[in-house]
Amino acid sequence: MKEMMIILVGSILVNNFVLSKFMGICPFLGVSKKLDSAVGMSVAVTFVMAMATAVTYPIQRGILDRFNMGYLQTIVFILVIAALVQLVEIVLKKYIPPLYRSLGIYLPLITTNCAVLGVTILNIDEEYTFLQSMVNALGAGLGFMLAMVLFCGVRSRMDESKNIPEHFRGLPITLIAASIVSVAFMGFSGVVEGLFH
Repeated sequence: MKEMMIILVGSILVNNFVLSKFMGICPFLGVSKKLDSAVGMSVAVTFVMAMATAVTYPIQRGILDRFNMGYLQTIVFILVIAALVQLVEIVLKKYIPPLYRSLGIYLPLITTNCAVLGVTILNIDEEYTFLQSMVNALGAGLGFMLAMVLFCGVRSRMDESKNIPEHFRGLPITLIAASIVSVAFMGFSGVVEGLFH
């Protein structure tokens, strides 16, 4: 149980895919303007991460490893992720049309979100068990959500500010703010081991 908590808290705070590994930056910068869109995108990414892990882990262990076809890992994983994103898109379009419209182009971009592919490959590279892989995927999704919600708050403060120099308005100040939030997350390194040892 302690090991699972280390993986979960570690993937949320220390090894945050957005703020520590710099994966998933496109939706992080694009959808973090409004809280409801940020949370909706985060839930969709978390769902896809968990489902992709649940599907790719047995494919890797049962087929690719058994038949010595590990070189197909990236292609197979991307195909699985693309199919899952299509499923999420269909469900959102049918049952939650406002969220589907607010996510816009960023929903299909989950297919190319390197954080989703990164978590599935990291689970294999770290030689996690299936349960550890699922916990890591859940933690990665929650870490993505934490980063999105925090940055949504930062961006709302920046939008209200009148003190930003004209040349920094828009994307430049957004990137500077993202780097400062990322540096703040570096403070969590070493904390997880201290909490659980």
